[in-house]
Amino acid sequence: MSTVNVAQAKGKLSELVARAEAGEDIVIARAGHPAVRLVPVEAQIRRFGLHDFSVPDDFDAPLPDEERAAWE
Repeated sequence: MSTVNVAQAKGKLSELVARAEAGEDIVIARAGHPAVRLVPVEAQIRRFGLHDFSVPDDFDAPLPDEERAAWE
């Protein structure tokens, strides 16, 4: 983990962003105390409610006979 102060971060922002994108943990400190962490943005997953949701490719395929019978 690398820690830099705000003044250093202002002058090296492009470099710090590149290092964070490469996976390095960058902390920016104010008055010697950690203030924020610089992390890359990851692909966002659309969320419905509290759970991740994805639709399988066979979503609209007919149900097996046993499962269909259980619903009837």
